[in-house]
Amino acid sequence: MFKKLTLTGILLGSLAVTSPAMARENCGVRETVVAKLQDSYSETLVAGGLQGNKSVQTMVEVWASQKTGTFTMLLTSPEGVSCVVAVGTNFFTQPLEEIAEGRNG
Repeated sequence: MFKKLTLTGILLGSLAVTSPAMARENCGVRETVVAKLQDSYSETLVAGGLQGNKSVQTMVEVWASQKTGTFTMLLTSPEGVSCVVAVGTNFFTQPLEEIAEGRNG
């Protein structure tokens, strides 16, 4: 739970400090943003989930390429607008830890 809250805080914090001009440059129609990630960076969707509350939910996605090692994090609104909130290199994955029955994470 702490991990989810931390990640959400980081993502929302990065959006809060983004200037409107920068937001316009880093946002677009989801299909266009995804096509750019696939065609220009060989990235594919590797993880994602929903964040928010019952009235407004945003989709968080991680796109990455094993070939190039790059990754991109997107936030997508219900209206289909995706914004790049982070990019990087040296992407890696970590297997999910199996939680023993009766143990709360």
